[in-house]
Amino acid sequence: MLWLIIGIVLLIIAIAGGTIIHPILFAIAILALLAFFAGRGGRTTL
Repeated sequence: MLWLIIGIVLLIIAIAGGTIIHPILFAIAILALLAFFAGRGGRTTL
């Protein structure tokens, strides 16, 4: 549940910042997606 909350928060921050203007926030969005799937699947499969 904690990973889900963290993932959603990071994703909102990344979208609000704008991935085109700040490429670092694009990496944050990727981390948010990884955190989201880690919370749902139990672990990430890369």
